[in-house]
Amino acid sequence: MKGDRKTGFGTRAIHAGQAPDPTTGAIMTPVFLTSTYVQEAPAKTKGYDYSRSHNPTRTALEQNLAALEGGRFGLGFASGMAAIHCVLNTLRSGDHVIAGNDLYGGTFRILRTLYDKFGLQTTFVDLTDLAQLESAFRPNTKLVMLETPTNPLLRCCDLAAIAKLCKKRGVLSMADNTFATPYLQNPLALGCDIVAHSTTKYLGGHSDVVGGALVSDDEALHKQLMHFQNSCGGTPGPMDCFLVLRGTKTLHVRMERHCANALLVAKWLEAHPRVERVLYPGLPSHPQHALAKKQMRAGGGMVSVELKATVPQAKKVCSSFSVFSLAESLGGVESLVDHPASMTHASIPAEERRRAGLQDGLIRLSVGIEDADDLIADLDRAIGKLK
Repeated sequence: MKGDRKTGFGTRAIHAGQAPDPTTGAIMTPVFLTSTYVQEAPAKTKGYDYSRSHNPTRTALEQNLAALEGGRFGLGFASGMAAIHCVLNTLRSGDHVIAGNDLYGGTFRILRTLYDKFGLQTTFVDLTDLAQLESAFRPNTKLVMLETPTNPLLRCCDLAAIAKLCKKRGVLSMADNTFATPYLQNPLALGCDIVAHSTTKYLGGHSDVVGGALVSDDEALHKQLMHFQNSCGGTPGPMDCFLVLRGTKTLHVRMERHCANALLVAKWLEAHPRVERVLYPGLPSHPQHALAKKQMRAGGGMVSVELKATVPQAKKVCSSFSVFSLAESLGGVESLVDHPASMTHASIPAEERRRAGLQDGLIRLSVGIEDADDLIADLDRAIGKLK
């Protein structure tokens, strides 16, 4: 069958969860703009009763994303943070979470400003160091939250090893796979319990939609997550689901270009005299390059770079591009530049950022699918402002 888990990635991307509309034969999944559904008799439905709970366009997206991640169950959300929030809703006051110390600022913020006051305990550690992870486990640890590659330092965590340590203790593991995408990396196949995505990024791919997703393999866990998805109501609208479905159809093609461009950019930056260091999993100089080659199919589309510059100079560089656009977010077809300390990660206190290795002068590049020569020329002009 087209799009099942035995077919190739590109076939699944285009067909999984989607079939021609039985009424009209439309090849594209219809956008079901309805809030409610007529019932044949009380509690006798065609599988849909209210669109917060279920919507046919969202069902197609959830099945598509599950197939891409190699999982059985997918859930769609209104944002990546709504997906993270759903996972945290499975915990209770007094539970303990281990989280990476190099996480997206919004994940740090929800743990510190929302769940702290409800009695959820969180320890932030460098999850590239398995010894630190092992020492952080407590009797009340219920969840390990990780990103790989991380945002924005692009550290790579050993998914299989972390999943094994968690399973040994009966602790859930959740991997945010936004940066890698299911095309480059599959955490469920390496033993993780939950995969999270901001579908806003590479899955949508066109900077025109905000969304999130969770994929899992365990039916009981899926039902628990689905309960909170419905109860808290952070679900995506049908048009948002349609836009992400439109994006996943070309994910494999776009990621190949993102990765190729990013590698060329990273190599050029590494040779530049005003660059202190380049962070890119596809470079041999990356601390976890061997691990990245083992669990990823390519290095991804994100490149972080520390310039030999002061903070004001780094900000000036960020404002000096012509092709790269200064903006938050990532993963769209267009190239973006971000200054994490003042933008995406500003919610993390400066001392904690620096302790985690996120320096004030670091800039993050989301390398798009433009012509690589134009991107490199743009970088050359912007960094030239340092003279």
